[in-house]
Amino acid sequence: MNKAELIDIAAKEADISKASAGKTLDAIVAAVVKAVAKGDTVTLIGFGTFKSSKRAARTGKNPRTGEALKIAATTVPKFSAGAGFKAAVAGKKAKK
Repeated sequence: MNKAELIDIAAKEADISKASAGKTLDAIVAAVVKAVAKGDTVTLIGFGTFKSSKRAARTGKNPRTGEALKIAATTVPKFSAGAGFKAAVAGKKAKK
């Protein structure tokens, strides 16, 4: 599913226009990105948690030459699925 298909489904389910659904989706994504970039955690109960995670510096290997190279430390986004989401994907009912 791509963004356009997601907007179509959201517009149909919420009985709103596709333009409104698109603006809403863009606003939600922007808010999540902004919060995680600041270092905050965004939790959507039943769906999952978005947060930033620090990745330590490490030594890697150039696959072409086999030469060792240094990979700098960085901060990356991380998503952890919630219990309801995990249960839905596994085909089970979520516990209440």
